[in-house]
Amino acid sequence: MQSFDVAVVGSGPGGYVAAIRCAQLGMKTALIEKYKTLGGTCLNVGCIPSKSLLDSSHHYEDAVKHFDGHGIEIPGEIKVNLEKMISRKAAVVEQTTKGIDFLMDKNKITVFQGLGSFKDATTLTIKGDQELEITAKNIIIATGSKPGSLPFITLDKERVITSTEALKLKEIPKHLVVVGGGVIGLELGQVYRRLGAEVSVIEYADRITPVMDAALSKELMKVMKKQKVKFYLSHQVSNVTRNGDLVTVLAKDAKGNEVSFEGDYCLVSVGRRPYTDNLNAEAVGVKITDRGQVEVNDYMQTSAPNVYAIGDVVRGAMLAHKAEEEGVMVAEILAGQKPHIDYNLIPNVIYTWPEVAAVGKTEEQLKSAGINYKSGQFPMRALGRSRASGDLDGFVKILADATTDEVLGVHMIGARAADLIAEAVTAMEFRASAEDIARMSHSHPTYAEAVKEAALAATGDRALHM
Repeated sequence: MQSFDVAVVGSGPGGYVAAIRCAQLGMKTALIEKYKTLGGTCLNVGCIPSKSLLDSSHHYEDAVKHFDGHGIEIPGEIKVNLEKMISRKAAVVEQTTKGIDFLMDKNKITVFQGLGSFKDATTLTIKGDQELEITAKNIIIATGSKPGSLPFITLDKERVITSTEALKLKEIPKHLVVVGGGVIGLELGQVYRRLGAEVSVIEYADRITPVMDAALSKELMKVMKKQKVKFYLSHQVSNVTRNGDLVTVLAKDAKGNEVSFEGDYCLVSVGRRPYTDNLNAEAVGVKITDRGQVEVNDYMQTSAPNVYAIGDVVRGAMLAHKAEEEGVMVAEILAGQKPHIDYNLIPNVIYTWPEVAAVGKTEEQLKSAGINYKSGQFPMRALGRSRASGDLDGFVKILADATTDEVLGVHMIGARAADLIAEAVTAMEFRASAEDIARMSHSHPTYAEAVKEAALAATGDRALHM
C-alpha cells in the first residue's frame, strides 16, 4: 500500500492546484480523479469549453453584423459549421487538460484514476480499472459540484439538458428555453442566440443575475434584449415535459397566470449542487450540511481533524478561482504557514458580451448594512477606445465609504470587464481610496480609463469626459 503526506480527491481547479502547492512545499502528494481526464468541471464541461464557444460565436456574430461597418467585405453567405465549432472546443479542452497532466508530472504528483472514497480517516479506497487502497496523513476533499435541477424535471440529456449537454449539441436549436437567468443560462443562451436560435430565459426572481448589483442586472438585460433574447422574470416554472422533439415548459407569472413555452430544447440552469456522492465522508466523521455541503471551519478543516475540503463542495460562491485560493491556503496551512483569504475580494464574472464583473459590496448590501457610501459611475460609450471598437454598452461603478473614501465595491459591464476587474481587486487588497485610483495614470485610449473616470466621479463629480 502506497503512503502519502497528502491525498487530494478531485482534480478540478481547487484539487489540482492544492496538489501542486503541496508538492511545491515538499509533501509527497497523490491526486485522485474518477474520470479519465484531469481538470474537473471547469476544464472539461465548464469554464474552458463555454468560453471557447462564446469566443467562436462572438467571431461569427462580428462577421455577420459588424465586419461591414469596419470596411471588411466577405463575398458569399457566412455560415455556421457547428460541428467544426464543437470540434475546436474539444481541441481546446484536450490541450488544456494535457497541460494539467504535464504539471502533475513536473511536480512529481502521483495520479490515481478511479472513484475515491474513505475507508477510514487516513485510508482511501480507489475503484478504477482495479481496486486499491492508499494512506495519507492528510486528505483534501475537492470533489466539486454537479448541475442542479428541480424535483419535477426529468433531465433526459437529449432535449431537456444541462450545461454539460449544451456544450456538445449537434444542431443549433430553433427555440432554446432557458430555465434560470444566472451565469450559465445567460452565457450559453447568448452562444445559441448568436448562432440563430430563438432564446427565452425564464427566471424565478424579479431580475436576472440576482446576486449581483442591481444596476448590472438591469444593464445586462437591456443589452441582451437588444440582442433579441427574451426574458420572463418573476416566473415560477412548474412543469417541463417532452413529446418527441417538442419540449413544453409551464410556469406561473407574478400574477399567478399559467404561461406555456414551447421549444425544441430546454436548458435547465438553476445552479449547481455539491458533489459528495459515494465519498463515504460521514463514515469518518465529516459532517455534511442540509445543503449537501461539507462543513468546514475558517481553515477549511472538517470535523475530522486531518480532513479538509475546498471549492464548490463547501460554502461560498462556486468559482474556480475561489477553489484555487482555498487549495493553496490548505496546502500552506499543512506546511505550517499562516495564509488568509478575504472572501469579500473574490471577483465574480459573467462572460457574456458585454462582460460583467464585480468585486466587493453591492449597493444593496451597503444600504442593508446601513453603511454611508458615495457612488461614481462612468459610461463606456464616453471612451474613445469604446467608440473605436464599437463596444459602447456598459459602465463602471465605484462605491466608496462616504467618510474614509475607501473603495467598498466595484461593478462593471463592458468590453473586457473580466480583465479590468483585476485592477479593482488589486486596489481593494491594498485598501485604496477612490482618490488613489483617480490619481493613477491610465493609458489612453483604453477601456481601463472608465475605472479612473468612475473613481473621479466618486470623489466629487470630477469625471473629465462626461
